[in-house]
Amino acid sequence: METPAQNSGKRGRTGQRSTAAVPAVTLAETMRQKLEEAIAAGRLEPGSRLDEQEIALRFGVSRTPVREAFRLLAANNLVELRGRQGATVRAISAHALVEMFQVMAELEGLCARLAARRVPASWSVTINEIHQRLVANAGEGDIDAFYDINQEFHEAIYEASRNAFLADQTRRLRNQVAAYRRRVTRMPNRIADTLREHEEIMQAILAHDQERAHRAMRDHVNLLGDNLLDFLAAFG
Repeated sequence: METPAQNSGKRGRTGQRSTAAVPAVTLAETMRQKLEEAIAAGRLEPGSRLDEQEIALRFGVSRTPVREAFRLLAANNLVELRGRQGATVRAISAHALVEMFQVMAELEGLCARLAARRVPASWSVTINEIHQRLVANAGEGDIDAFYDINQEFHEAIYEASRNAFLADQTRRLRNQVAAYRRRVTRMPNRIADTLREHEEIMQAILAHDQERAHRAMRDHVNLLGDNLLDFLAAFG
């Protein structure tokens, strides 16, 4: 039978478990976030091996939170665990990517549809400010910076949908294809097309035109026509 002293490390007076294990969990989540950001930014490319020891040394942590971070990333389909071979950044086939872009287009279209129903007039200041930064950046040739601002534009629409579950699911899928979505940004004429398509999306949302907003966002995200052919050619 356990003495009170032996049991004190397991539960406090309120009956809640001790938070002694929380720092390790928090550290693993922090590592997950850092690695996910690196994957989304393309610093860890699809198919590349994740060296557990090297990552632990780089961030000054033990291998345990790194290992747990790999498991969390695998649960979100960002990493593949291959037993003794270790972990690798998930690589996605061209066929699977096209399917994922189709689903993402519908999710983002729904975000835009709900935003058209729910945004206040004051939201126009927020979205216009982001769009103007995109326009200013377009002539500078910094595609990575353009991509990051573009992501802010989409985030603003996720938030404007006022549907936290939808926003979360859309982000999850977007993060899975983020490295490839950057490739789309590098396609010929894509920056100019993005600015034009964003204008259409903004106008539809601010006019509270739900159908038009959904269609404009869906077509913006989806790989259609020449965009699809160009993407598949670059992918190969």
